[in-house]
Amino acid sequence: MIDSRQRLQLTPNLLLEWAQPQGEENTAPVIERVLDFDAHSDEVVVINILDRRAFPAPRSYKAIQSSYEGGECIVRKNDPFCQLHVPEENIDSKRREIRDQIWLEMLPLIETPVAEARLYSWKRASIVREFKQTTARKRKDGKVGTLSKTTGNKRLRRWWQSGRIKNAFLPEFQNCGAPGKKRLSRSSQVNEQNHKNGRRSALAISTGRQSTGVGVRMTADIYRKFELGLKKFYTNPEGRTLKQTFDLTLQKYFAVDYEIVKGVPVPVLPAADKLPTIHQFYYWYEHVRDDEKEKRARVGHTEFELRSRQMLGDPRKMAFAPGSINQIDATIPDLYLVSALDRTRIIGRPVLYNCIDLFSSAITGFALLLEGPSWLGAMLALDNVSNDKVTFCGDLGIQITEDEWPCKGLPTGILADRGEFEGYNADTLVNAFGIRIHNTAVRRADWKGLVERSFGLAKEKIIRFTPGYVPEIGRNRGTRDYDLQAVMTLDECRRLLACYVLDYNSNHYLANYRMDEYMVAAHVLRYPLELWNWGISSRGGRLTQPSQEIVRLNLLPRKQVSITPRGIHFEGDLYYECETALRENWFLKARTRGQWKIEIAYDPRTTQWIYLPLERGTRLEACNRTPASKNLPALDWYDAMDYYALQRAAHQVSETKRLRSSAALQAQKDDIVGEASEKTRAALAASGEISKKARRRNIRLNRAAEKQLERERTCWSLAQKEPASAHTAHMNGENENESNGADYVPASSKLTQIEALLKTQWRNHDK
Repeated sequence: MIDSRQRLQLTPNLLLEWAQPQGEENTAPVIERVLDFDAHSDEVVVINILDRRAFPAPRSYKAIQSSYEGGECIVRKNDPFCQLHVPEENIDSKRREIRDQIWLEMLPLIETPVAEARLYSWKRASIVREFKQTTARKRKDGKVGTLSKTTGNKRLRRWWQSGRIKNAFLPEFQNCGAPGKKRLSRSSQVNEQNHKNGRRSALAISTGRQSTGVGVRMTADIYRKFELGLKKFYTNPEGRTLKQTFDLTLQKYFAVDYEIVKGVPVPVLPAADKLPTIHQFYYWYEHVRDDEKEKRARVGHTEFELRSRQMLGDPRKMAFAPGSINQIDATIPDLYLVSALDRTRIIGRPVLYNCIDLFSSAITGFALLLEGPSWLGAMLALDNVSNDKVTFCGDLGIQITEDEWPCKGLPTGILADRGEFEGYNADTLVNAFGIRIHNTAVRRADWKGLVERSFGLAKEKIIRFTPGYVPEIGRNRGTRDYDLQAVMTLDECRRLLACYVLDYNSNHYLANYRMDEYMVAAHVLRYPLELWNWGISSRGGRLTQPSQEIVRLNLLPRKQVSITPRGIHFEGDLYYECETALRENWFLKARTRGQWKIEIAYDPRTTQWIYLPLERGTRLEACNRTPASKNLPALDWYDAMDYYALQRAAHQVSETKRLRSSAALQAQKDDIVGEASEKTRAALAASGEISKKARRRNIRLNRAAEKQLERERTCWSLAQKEPASAHTAHMNGENENESNGADYVPASSKLTQIEALLKTQWRNHDK
């Protein structure tokens, strides 16, 4: 209730709204504007501003005050005519011109010395009649006439109801016509009685005809055919244009007959001036189109939500402090790499995982590997998120301080895309670390736009123009082969990405970051690292920091390996040892009892060590490579596997060479053995019948004779021979010349000597 001691202070143009009587709550409200008042005479003149036939009416000041105190009358703040209070520059010239003309016509009536007399009906009529007789105005037909009584009263009423301002005479063009109503004809025929609506066609203008005989009038039937054609040919995923849709609609729904052309029915259309035009179709379409419904039908709901939906929210509102939510995703960078063992070999394009803090947009970790997008890559990225960045960068050969990349610790929430984080693997994060997993809808990459954009920034900043970069336009004729330009290994690419992350976190300006009032008051700069540090200091952060051993115990991939006498066999020639294995004599037992298998955890980024789970999986023990396995450096696991794959391939290739060489050796053996066999059979045949006993007899003597002969044949002559004199040389030359021809005597055969020696030994033995 209003305090009875409160009095109503009347002012010119004050609006009073009266309560509706019981039973008339749904009727239009009564709002009156105060035009004049006299508190001493208890007289107030008001006018109903919503009544089109209203005139000023007197009221009692005491009655108004009583109603106001009783709550039956209130002061209205919102003026229904507030749209007339606009700057001059917002009023178009045509409306200003009409307003100024009416103002000049009405000025004698409005500013009359007895202006207050117009408020009373018994005086107003004579004043308006006198004004009508003395006012001349130019009519539309060019003639000069007088202002009618109806027009004068209408303008006065408008002036009073709007608050007696000049803009009350602005023309209301917005109320002209019938907005939203279709202007349809009963018949589409155009003749002398039914002219065509709208502008004339080019054919009508060129032929000199006005609006008769050319074109058609729009009817409900034509609009219905337009609607059917639009649904059939346009609002579908086929992607036709409106022009194509219009042509197909005419062929489908406006054909008057069909004719057979080469066995195919062809629609017969009327003449073009008897058909709707493309402009009529466009006019109808613009008045019935539904942008959202049309776009969804043409591109699908998923594509519409991704590229055409309205964007009213801010994803950063989901995060209160650093570590609240991390966005994670993977991509394949447009960059070819080479092998660390042999730089002449191309190993293809890697897979990059990025983790972005939603609150600060800082990159908290990444992983670069050759394994396809999988749970393994996601876990390595999370391991990097929780890892100390000083140690991580130091392993890459980059020396930093902790304040250059302070992001360390697991977040309390992860936003992913239903890939690696949907399934039983994600239970490890939920159960072991209490991390909440949020997955986006199918094909809604825009829900994690920060991490998606980070890939584009990295591409623009460091990947583009790097040797091995894959351009978006692909490979054209005459251009260089981008894959052959690759120069970086996996570790070198990791080093490059680490440098980029350090630069991004410190120097990337977030121009579109919406800062709250507390950030503004603290003068926080729009850089990821500045926002991170402010969030940690002001809001404490939402990070959990378990030990690195616990993180790797739960995140690193597992593999079954064998305990062998050479060590813990991981892959290829990689063997490892640890204190537990040496203390419990695992390798000795494997030598005496046989091999067995155990489960280990490994880091795919290095072959320097593997991890042995102990105490029922609650502790990890590092296993180093054995001395025999240190022939290769501590490579990336994929480089090592690539090397061993090459070794296996080389072994398979060597099998072909072995088979071919074995075949060649066997052929040579067969030739030599065959020749020896022929000679032996010939010798046996020449010596007559020799018994087996005789052949086995005297093997020792035969061996001694052969040994003596072999010594004489293969002995080394270390003493230098004396040079022959000129006479001796001349004589030798003459003897050589004389010996050519029939006097040549061949050297004695060693076989003859052996045979004579054997016969002599046999005779002596027989004696």
